[in-house]
Amino acid sequence: MITKELADRAQQRGITGLETAIILIAFVVVASVFAFTVLSTGMFASERSKETVYAGLQETKSSLEPRGSVIAFKGRAGTTTADDSVYKVSFVVGNAISGEPVDMTPPYTSDDSGSDPDIASGSEYRTVISYVDKYQYLSDVPWTINLLGQSNSDYLLEAGEKAEISVWLLLRDAAVPDPTSNNGVARYTSADVNGSSGILTGGTLLNANDQFTFEVKPESGAVLTIERTNPSRLDTIMDLR
Repeated sequence: MITKELADRAQQRGITGLETAIILIAFVVVASVFAFTVLSTGMFASERSKETVYAGLQETKSSLEPRGSVIAFKGRAGTTTADDSVYKVSFVVGNAISGEPVDMTPPYTSDDSGSDPDIASGSEYRTVISYVDKYQYLSDVPWTINLLGQSNSDYLLEAGEKAEISVWLLLRDAAVPDPTSNNGVARYTSADVNGSSGILTGGTLLNANDQFTFEVKPESGAVLTIERTNPSRLDTIMDLR
């Protein structure tokens, strides 16, 4: 006769070694998948961080930096001293931290004549200079370049090379009455085929006490910002510190 105690024992269930092994394997598989996911995410994040760092270094390596003073030149846009204004601003730039070459092909050339700057027909310039003061913003102004010291005579500004950039701000749509009496400066009489535009007769010339800003924007790399204020009296040549 089966007692109640024996019946209860017969109904008790346990876990076999095989079931334990299956559960253990399942835990191991889940842990492995989780670990692989974490490692993959970490490697992806690390790769993205590395790309960001390299991109930042590339931007820095292809950047320009100023070398020396900013020089402003006075010209006469009319017939009296009241028509005096800054017609050209020059500054020297170099390649920052001996980085990648910067394409400095200019939209204009100059030959020290009264009609400077001369439109460089067919020139595909990639560096753009913008101008802003409290009266106006010009997104693409005329500029020329003069390589200084040792260079390989091309427009790629490489490590160790220096270039003098001259930005021209004279009126573009009227003729000077007598260029010979205006510091040898004449105004433009033809339209600009390159896209850059100087100050027109409807604009405001750069005068005494005016603050202005240039932004030199190369094809790649950081934008070089140059900000200066004119003195209270305009001289023929001024060092704007």
